[in-house]
Amino acid sequence: MTDAEREADVSTIADVARLASVAKATASRALSGKGYVSEETRARVVSAARTIGYVVSPNAASLVTGRTKSVGVIIPFINRWFFAEVLEGIEIALLEQGYDMTLYNLPAASPERDRIFEYFLARKRFDAVISVGVALSETEVDQLHRLGRPLVGIGGPIRGVHTIAIDDVEAARLATEHLLSLGHVDIVHVGGVLVDEMDFEVHSNRLRGFTSAMTHAGLSTDGCFYASEFTLPGGYERGMEVLGDPRRRPTGIFAACDEIAVGIIVAARELGISVPADLSVIGIDGHPYADMFRLTTLEQHPREQGRLAVVSLLAELDNPTDHHAAGELTELPPRLVMRASTSGPRART
Repeated sequence: MTDAEREADVSTIADVARLASVAKATASRALSGKGYVSEETRARVVSAARTIGYVVSPNAASLVTGRTKSVGVIIPFINRWFFAEVLEGIEIALLEQGYDMTLYNLPAASPERDRIFEYFLARKRFDAVISVGVALSETEVDQLHRLGRPLVGIGGPIRGVHTIAIDDVEAARLATEHLLSLGHVDIVHVGGVLVDEMDFEVHSNRLRGFTSAMTHAGLSTDGCFYASEFTLPGGYERGMEVLGDPRRRPTGIFAACDEIAVGIIVAARELGISVPADLSVIGIDGHPYADMFRLTTLEQHPREQGRLAVVSLLAELDNPTDHHAAGELTELPPRLVMRASTSGPRART
């Protein structure tokens, strides 16, 4: 902040103080939220500030509190539903506490990714960092720890960092067991492409949960896995393949995400297959499409994951000695929501 800016800021606080009939120090405390001010006085100062259009300078506030009131967020995608929902939850929770966020769209291993860690994050123009759906390298984890800022992860474990996630293996097992409990034995899993694995092995873990449930039920999983993009068109394309031949058509499908599941339902409708009378479909996510297509799903509440990450960060900022245990994982149990896409299999004639 320049001397001119500092003088202008002090002058404006003086104007607010005069209008509210309080001392400048009282006006400053009321607007910054630091220090005791009665609610009546605070309301009078805020009203005076609004009257003259005064906004607290973030630079001046940072000089007083040592905080930037900004959080850095690193994320691999911003155009996919889960990540967009997490960001929405983070943003809403930060705004409620007077914070904003600086977003870094993190590419795969590359010089561009290295620059984010070595330059942009190293400038420390934020109070904390949230890592969303990113499996960080050991070097990257070390770099973030050296920043000396609170750090929370979403999506999977990060060394020495409090993380928030669902258990993908358990979620997939629960989804498959739902179909098994209805009496299905001819079940397939349409999941992510394994060679295009998401961070934290989401595709592999959901396949592992499916396989575990089927094996525990004494059923074979040979030929029961079909790879798909995590999109509605991907699900539609794979649905046409899986359902196109009536001689090998399953009675139940566990889709790794709701968008794949909806694509399969659309394919089934085009092929004249009734859902759920002839085919039961279940997904994972809690996507808005799920309700529209009456899809049974396991909701993983990405907005809540984002909100909890902010709560964790701000708690550590306010009380650094009360930090989370290194490597602590908070697992959110997904919620089974049963709709009209699953039922018992039709008796074979």
